[in-house]
Order: sequence, then C-alpha cells, then structure tokens
Amino acid sequence: MSLFYGENSVSIDDKGRLSVPTSYRDALSTLCQNRLVITYNPFERECLWIFPLLEWERVRDQVVSLGSFDAAHRELQRKLIGAAAHVSLDSNGRFLLPHSARHAAGLSKSAVLLGMGEKFELWSDSAQQARLEQPITESAITDAMRALRF
Repeated sequence: MSLFYGENSVSIDDKGRLSVPTSYRDALSTLCQNRLVITYNPFERECLWIFPLLEWERVRDQVVSLGSFDAAHRELQRKLIGAAAHVSLDSNGRFLLPHSARHAAGLSKSAVLLGMGEKFELWSDSAQQARLEQPITESAITDAMRALRF
C-alpha cells in the first residue's frame, strides 16, 4: 500500500472536476487503476475523504460489519457508505467531484488536498487555514501522542 502525504493546493473547474497532483498519479494508477471513492468525513465538517478503491473496500467492510442497532453505527454507515461515490481519473488525471459532496464540504474553486497515509482529505482553503490556526491544546494531547518521539 502506498502512503500518501503532503499538502497540495488544487483547483476545481466549473464542471466540478479536480485535477490530482502529478506526484500521486503513478501510485494511483498502480494501486487502484485510477479508481477512487469519495465520501464524507464523518468526524469533521467541510472535509471529504478520498480513498483508493482497495483501501476503501477494507474500510467499507469494517463499517458494514458494525451492528446497526447502535445509533452511532448507523450514522457512521450513512456518512461513509451511504454517501460514497466511485470516481475514476480521466486521461488528464482529473475526476468529477459529486455536486452533493462539493456542497456539503463547502468547496468552490480552490481547495487543499492532504495526503493522510492511506487516504486523502479534501478541505476548502478557508477550512484548512482555520484548522492550521488552531494549535493542539495541552488538554487534547493523548497518552499515545505523549509517547511519540520527534
């Protein structure tokens, strides 16, 4: 599995197409034959998750296996599974962002694509800038974070 990382400014054209940065295209071609899945980030507003197809199938299977008797499970299933859209990169390395996803994330002409390991996050410029301006507070630091050595 390729690990994606980095922050990239991307443009969304008038038809709603996003061009994947060239640095990711070879890996996506090899990894998933340019097939991706776009869905909502169930934990943060103004963000979409973009998965290579095989990684998506792994995540999807885990989420589907959750029992539907729990309201939080159902909500996670709705936001991830129910909202998922399959897309493919065209010969120019672009894919069409579904209108409903663009609207829900507040995306317009410019956005920020973050490589987050096995998936991507897509944020509006303003939402990404707001997140960068908010430091992680001492009270939010977990034991697992304290164990990290930089």
